[in-house]
Amino acid sequence: MKITSKGQVTIPVEIREKLGLIPNTEVEFEVIGDAVYLRKAKVNFNSAKNLVERMRGKATVKMTTDEIMALTRQDK
Repeated sequence: MKITSKGQVTIPVEIREKLGLIPNTEVEFEVIGDAVYLRKAKVNFNSAKNLVERMRGKATVKMTTDEIMALTRQDK
């Protein structure tokens, strides 16, 4: 495997699937001796909470909660 001129490498699909590394997953690197370890970053709940707060009130579809629940449950 080669590093691109931008310092990028491709994580093999088998490893991504095994670790649940989907697009936009935060990862951390750790250097120990001459080895580099990659792992999923710990979830920062404050960051997730801030995201929810920023998104609150941004919906553009005017639906009632009952209408949304019917769609998610595929009620007819």
